[in-house]
Amino acid sequence: MHRHLFAFLVAFLSLLTLAHAQSASSQPAGFDVKAKQVYMIEAETGTVLFARAEDEVVPAASLAKLMTVATVFKALKDGTITLDTSYPVSEHAWRTGGAPSRTATMFAALKSSPRVEDLIRGVTVQYANDACIVLAEGIAGSETAFAARMTEEARALGLEKSTFVNATGLPDPGNVVTMREMVELARHVETAYPDRMGYYLEPEFEWNRIRQRNRNPLLALNLGVVGFVTGFSEEGGYSIVAAVERDGKHLLLAMGGMESDKVRIEETRRIIEWALSSFERRTLFKEGETIADASVYGGDASRVPLVAGDKVDVFLPKDNAPRLTARVVYIWPVRAPVKPDQTIGTLRISNDKQVLREVPVKTAGTVGVGTLRSRALDALIELFFFWI
Repeated sequence: MHRHLFAFLVAFLSLLTLAHAQSASSQPAGFDVKAKQVYMIEAETGTVLFARAEDEVVPAASLAKLMTVATVFKALKDGTITLDTSYPVSEHAWRTGGAPSRTATMFAALKSSPRVEDLIRGVTVQYANDACIVLAEGIAGSETAFAARMTEEARALGLEKSTFVNATGLPDPGNVVTMREMVELARHVETAYPDRMGYYLEPEFEWNRIRQRNRNPLLALNLGVVGFVTGFSEEGGYSIVAAVERDGKHLLLAMGGMESDKVRIEETRRIIEWALSSFERRTLFKEGETIADASVYGGDASRVPLVAGDKVDVFLPKDNAPRLTARVVYIWPVRAPVKPDQTIGTLRISNDKQVLREVPVKTAGTVGVGTLRSRALDALIELFFFWI
């Protein structure tokens, strides 16, 4: 019971040097965007650069296609399908997402059998609803079964709120996402399937003698965008998920609730340019540097130093210096024996409003089992804290 009462004992650290005393704000002074929901990180460090209503559940719209593609990429990686596997275009796929639907389509002909790679291009280049449905039916037997697989994959990735009931994102109350989780999903796709990212950059795709240009409006703006998708719903407005690689920086962005496609393009351009020009990388802790000490119960030493696996970097504003704080959260007490490289907690780097980054911490020393007397003393101390 006492382990639950003291499940998280926090060791606070004040970062007082200049390099440790700057921070990004969740809504930085002097900059704003016309989006109701925003989440933007620097991908390599995971530093949060801008956040607003990032955990609010909103209609998925075509942002759902990012999970559709992730699920298809997983099937390719698992070897259950290949790029040359072909699937038939059912009447449901043709009517719901094909030429008769008057929605984004690759114009796959009824009863034809496109290859998986062609269908992937249909989704990544044209956001094609028919391609999504054909892939879903081919891989899982039905679009409903595939959507359930999408949601299962979301939960496996730690996405707790995003839920899918179809493969297209076409209107349904069950299709919901959050901006934070879309950024996390984008990060997963980039990390797990780097060899597939080129599909998002293809300038055009032709199928059934119809050539269509890439529907991502940011590719032509030379912003360094390398993916992913835009969306629209009557309830949720205009949205976007974007990955950017430029000037040695790697950004991931999700925004929703914008009033028009024009606003979406302009506000996405503004926030990308702002992030690229306003932040710089700083090292808070060097590799192997002690971050904190953890209390040890029943050991021949009372404490063990904690370190991160690598150096701890964050991206910080160039032009202001609000104070950063950090804390190490770990399960108390750490019980002897303790070996090096045991991951026992998390370093949370924050400013007043926002957790900017979380980094696992591990032990940097050995603590053996203590004497009977020292263990008895530790037991008394633990009992004392239990009764407080």
